[in-house]
Amino acid sequence: MTEVLTIAQMRAVERAAIDSGRVSGLALMERAGQGVVDAMRSEWPELESGGHRALVLCGPGNNGGDGFVVARLLAALGWEVRVWLYGAPEGLPPDARVTHDRWCAIGGVGQLAFPMPSAAWEAMLGWAMQDRQRPLHVVDALFGIGRRQSVLPDEGGDPAMLPVALGALLLDHGGPPIRRIAVDIPSALCADSGRILLAEGATDDTAGKAGTDGSRFANCGADLTVTFHRPKPGHLLADGPQLCNRLVVVDLGLPPSLHPGPMLVTIGPPLRGLGKTLRGHKFAHGHAVVLAGPPGRGGAARLAARGALRVGAGLVTLACPPLALAENAARLDAVMLRGIADTAALAAMLQDPRIRALCIGPGLGLEGRAAALVGTALDGGLAMPTTESAPFGESMPQPFAETPAKPPAIPETAWEERPALVLDADALTLLARNPALFGALHAGCVLTPHGGEFARLFPDLADRLAVRGCERPAFSKSDATRLAAERAGCVVVFKGQDTVIASPDGRAAIHCAAYGRAAPWLATAGSGDVLAGFIAGLLARGDLDPFEAACTAVWLHVECARSFGPGLIAEDLPEQLPAVLRSLRL
Repeated sequence: MTEVLTIAQMRAVERAAIDSGRVSGLALMERAGQGVVDAMRSEWPELESGGHRALVLCGPGNNGGDGFVVARLLAALGWEVRVWLYGAPEGLPPDARVTHDRWCAIGGVGQLAFPMPSAAWEAMLGWAMQDRQRPLHVVDALFGIGRRQSVLPDEGGDPAMLPVALGALLLDHGGPPIRRIAVDIPSALCADSGRILLAEGATDDTAGKAGTDGSRFANCGADLTVTFHRPKPGHLLADGPQLCNRLVVVDLGLPPSLHPGPMLVTIGPPLRGLGKTLRGHKFAHGHAVVLAGPPGRGGAARLAARGALRVGAGLVTLACPPLALAENAARLDAVMLRGIADTAALAAMLQDPRIRALCIGPGLGLEGRAAALVGTALDGGLAMPTTESAPFGESMPQPFAETPAKPPAIPETAWEERPALVLDADALTLLARNPALFGALHAGCVLTPHGGEFARLFPDLADRLAVRGCERPAFSKSDATRLAAERAGCVVVFKGQDTVIASPDGRAAIHCAAYGRAAPWLATAGSGDVLAGFIAGLLARGDLDPFEAACTAVWLHVECARSFGPGLIAEDLPEQLPAVLRSLRL
């Protein structure tokens, strides 16, 4: 796993290194600029030869100082370089002023102002049009992680939109193509959230949805983004992957150090919990139960059961209504079957101490019986109910506008006798509708909502994520997931391309299915059911806690999709798992 540092954490690491005397701010700036140049030459090998051109846009802070270093180093390689500064030289921080002056010893600095005067546009455009055959490299060193203000949608009214406006002008005039290089992060993006720092009140008509619909904001990113020391949340969340496009992390030689706030990490390949012992038997590797719905709706549960078995649970049982036994028997062999007529039958089944994990929700249904089964599963069968709850109807609790507070914490030892519980799909909807069920969640639970389910469970947090107008630090998906886990008192897996897993103890991880781990084929019916089965199977094995099991399952889920490739359907995911596990040399 790799640390992901927020803006505040990154600055604390830099400040600690500088204050210790181990490195100076100017030395870090020089290393950063060299890292950008090295990344550009690695990304485009043809740049090893001379005769290329760069337009370097420098801002009023240390990111601008990095830009001056980039300009000087490119000029030393024989490039033709033009530099423009947003702000006054005398307003630059001390280290950035040094790099500015070093550049001025070999080249001039144009002045950026917004709205851009026509004379400035003409000068910039005239120079760019002198060579229409080779790409123009536009280096965005305007703000990096330091921008606080919102971005104005007017292309001529905000520095962050300058590459967009310049690209449009060059296209209109038959000019050269543009390669955009962002220093740290594209200037329009919030480094803590991956969201466009969109001006409050801007609408889809004026600005478009950030990075998603071909609007002008989709063009305010970079072809190459070069960040330093560690990735930031904004590189991995929301629109960050699409607008950063290609991410390179440059080592500045900063020593490992403590930083404020809880740690956020990226998920790496699993290191434990997937092998099997030579002398083990099926129950030594855990018994997982998947609760299925009525006849005709068992496909999702069967997918989950197959996933739990393939990931290594020693035994998997699909528990379904007696009327659905024949249907499921026709589709399953290695997965066991058991008829569960009511909550009493489920409670009796859960008395078996060999059952370590229960997956509930895929294809379960939303009627009163389903809600009663969820309640029994949360209770672990300890109450041994003997009657069904009344069907939901007129008396069904309505969705609540804000997730209710948790009841007083139950001692952790009280849950040790109960199976771990993965709640997905219909079970999440039932939790959102019934505060009593939500209040019964415990530390052995894992919730696996997609965006719509998260909004039903945590409407206030979803509303904060949906706010369009924002300034840094913008509310992020990792913030929302951490708060959700704290409120629910259990692990929450907020699914998506930027899946975030959070535990109520403060641990959190991001799995970004981009930058070489893209898996668009997971956008297929049933893939989430398989993920729920993976988590349940890992929990049944007993080697991983709920947070670790969720992280491992998410990584394996994406790796299976990447291994299979185009044409993937949900049934392929469990069948691809053996090849993935072999590649890990288990």
